Amino acid sequence: MDHSQQNQVIQPFTSASPQQDTFRDRRSLLTSDDLYLFNEGTHFHLYDKLGAHPATFDGVEGTYFAVWAPEAEQVSVFGTFNHWDPTRHPLHPCQSSGIWEGFVPGVGRGTLYKFHIRSRNHGAVLIKTDPFARLNEVPPKSASVVWDLGYTWHDQDWMQSRVRHNALDAPISIYEVHLGSWMRVPGDGNRSLSYREAAPKLIEYVQQLGFTHVEFLPLMDHPFFGSWGYQTTGYFAPSANYGTPQDLMYLIDQLHQRNIGVILDWVPSHFPTDEHGLSRFDGSYLFEHADPRQGLHPDWGTAVFNYSRNEVRSFLISSALFWLEQYHADGLRVDAVASMLYLDYSRKEGEWIPNRQGGRENLEAISFLRQLNEEVYRRHPDVQTYAEESTSWPSVSRPTYAGGLGFGMKWDMGWMHDTLEYMALDPVYRKHHHRNLTFRMLYAFQENFLLPLSHDEVVHGKGSLLGKMPGDDWQKFANLRVLFGYMYAQAAKKLLFMGGEIGQWREWAHDDSIDWNLLQYPPHQGVQRWVADLNRLYRTEPALHECDFDPRGFEWIDCQDADTGAISLLRHDRSSLHSIAIVCNFTPVPRQQYRVGVPKGGYWKELLNSDASAYGGSGMGNLGGLSTEPVPAHGHTHSLVMTLPPLAVLFFKPAA
Repeated sequence: MDHSQQNQVIQPFTSASPQQDTFRDRRSLLTSDDLYLFNEGTHFHLYDKLGAHPATFDGVEGTYFAVWAPEAEQVSVFGTFNHWDPTRHPLHPCQSSGIWEGFVPGVGRGTLYKFHIRSRNHGAVLIKTDPFARLNEVPPKSASVVWDLGYTWHDQDWMQSRVRHNALDAPISIYEVHLGSWMRVPGDGNRSLSYREAAPKLIEYVQQLGFTHVEFLPLMDHPFFGSWGYQTTGYFAPSANYGTPQDLMYLIDQLHQRNIGVILDWVPSHFPTDEHGLSRFDGSYLFEHADPRQGLHPDWGTAVFNYSRNEVRSFLISSALFWLEQYHADGLRVDAVASMLYLDYSRKEGEWIPNRQGGRENLEAISFLRQLNEEVYRRHPDVQTYAEESTSWPSVSRPTYAGGLGFGMKWDMGWMHDTLEYMALDPVYRKHHHRNLTFRMLYAFQENFLLPLSHDEVVHGKGSLLGKMPGDDWQKFANLRVLFGYMYAQAAKKLLFMGGEIGQWREWAHDDSIDWNLLQYPPHQGVQRWVADLNRLYRTEPALHECDFDPRGFEWIDCQDADTGAISLLRHDRSSLHSIAIVCNFTPVPRQQYRVGVPKGGYWKELLNSDASAYGGSGMGNLGGLSTEPVPAHGHTHSLVMTLPPLAVLFFKPAA
């Protein structure tokens, strides 16, 4: 039978035939401890036990299969090895764990397979992809593939030293990438690059622009390319759209060898209801809640994980550790955390069920997230977890022992919304919205924040970052440079989605490449050069990154000059002995003789000026630096009198 027609298979099971005798012996990878920990919700390396594992028992080579289906009446594995006949190789229940297992001699790497499940629920027959598959077919095909994870890594130096690169006081500047649309091959059907093809190109580019980390939108297997990976079906399988597991390992390995960290988007908040996936896996609501008020996400039409179920917690935390351990990921960005925390998220009155205390908090999800972060940091203290959490939930990035959720960092969605709202205004109106720029500092150190200018801000009709900017073309580019400069001046880590760094005009399209042809034009070259120089400065100046999460590292000089549209601030290093002054002009009006107080007398070098002609600016500036005057200003005994160019950001540092 053609496996593309598997979903039509509804043949009943038959009794074992003589050919099945070898198969029916109980050769197993599961121990009693495995079963106990799995059912208890504390087995976090399930990927070593469940799924398909090439193995040798008593000198016989084959593949061991194991799948969790507690409400199944019968389970078999079928595929290319038995001509997709579900009667040939039934699996057997493993004690009372709900796991079905069996060993099939002669089955090896590259074999296609699925699970054929007859449910106790009215005898329904389901054809399912392996939840623990290490590789699946390229969608729309959905069979799993027997595969191994053998790979020789060459990133030992990085792995031994990455604690420095991922530390809270390290410079972390992230380039967010959707691999399928970062760079396409126009001469070959406009296809995406493979993992291996992307490696040299992406490495060269990231190094050129000076980013410290790459964050990939979910690379886990997903049936619908247009979901960008956020509707995951394969929690242990990289997307076959770009190659094999070893190909992804190669990409990460190569990035590490060039001292570039890798963060993977990971989605434990919901999963799609595709027939071959986790939904109603054994005919019951196994991974999700049965009640749609708990188990169906109204925004995405997806299923919500049942975090109260021990085995589901084991499944998800095993997935998180899998990507950290088997693929050497340096961090996980956890998607849609807010949707996990609130039972009434995107739901109207009567569409949700309160918790046992009558509240709207999802107590089971909170417990799961804490357990997740505890396990990640206990086993891998040199990585980070990043929460995309859009509300004011307290202590997201604080330790669990202090009542927090335990994440390493949290996306500052408030900064993103306020700043983009301000930047979209015609400068003549900005003085009435000056608070949008300054409000952040009232809460900036309540969490370990990362500032995201992410993919979500350049899709669904929102336009590109450049397209949001007001004014004529020159002003649009100048405004974009101001936005980036102010972002790098803030106390927080940084994230920029691909395309923003070249000033792309159109919003992101997942089925097309970035408009690399724009780099033939000087204004786009200028934005790219500006981002590269910002990254270089951010990485090399401790004052700009050491105290990103410490209030001692930030000080306003003047945050109240709304009428002028100017803001000035100081960033300090850990010792408070070295400072950098940043002055911003958010209007197109040049400010001559603009006085700014500074904490130290002498010569201050102009490190960066976004209005320099090299970036596409007008070329106004301060001839490379200024000497202070002994005139008190802004609470300091010395001050600089400068030319503040239009729509520009200046960085100054005192001479040694």
